[in-house]
Amino acid sequence: MWNRASFIKFVNVSLFLMLAVPGYGQKSEKPQALASSVIWKINSLKKIGRNVVVVIGDPAVVNTSGGKAVLFDGADDGLLVNSNPIEGASAFTVEAVFRPDPGGGKEQRWLHIQETSGDGRLLLETRLDGDRWFLDTFIKSGDSNRTLYAEDFKHPLGHWYHVALVFDGTEMRHYVDGQLELSGPLAVRPFKTGGVSIGVRMNRVHWFKGAVRRARFTPRALAPKQFMKK
Repeated sequence: MWNRASFIKFVNVSLFLMLAVPGYGQKSEKPQALASSVIWKINSLKKIGRNVVVVIGDPAVVNTSGGKAVLFDGADDGLLVNSNPIEGASAFTVEAVFRPDPGGGKEQRWLHIQETSGDGRLLLETRLDGDRWFLDTFIKSGDSNRTLYAEDFKHPLGHWYHVALVFDGTEMRHYVDGQLELSGPLAVRPFKTGGVSIGVRMNRVHWFKGAVRRARFTPRALAPKQFMKK
């Protein structure tokens, strides 16, 4: 039972907390949609996120206007990370900020997620056409797969771009700088344990010439307004 003195003390303490502590007494917000995103700053040859990196060839950490990035020579440079940030996700968004440079091969695989046991995989690729490039994306898991080959959406080489590959559980779509280019239906099972290669396909073919600065992996389908900034 409250006596008068205890009640007055309680009210005074509550008023103090409401005035002194921002947000006290308000209903807590639900976690933001991006709270469970995994962000990789690709600015080191030793660690990406919390993961130790295996270095292939001689990639270099370089300074760019948007921060440090890793530069790949298009011949024998790559990074391997023993982690699959979208493992178990029934829907996901894979984003990256990268710069495709002139002088590389016609077909370049520069971000590859591969299951350790099984053939499930996801690829972000570039196709070069003269001094321009276009995005080619691929998802396979189980018996289903889809390729989005955006040959009608070409972009100049040598510039920084944001790309996003989104899977919402029934449809796959990809974007360049927030603009939808292609989409198509897809039904795949969640990815199992695996790893990621950056700058090259996991089996060390189709090397990438250019730089990669950042990647983000989110276990849900994001709208363009939720994408990370370049």
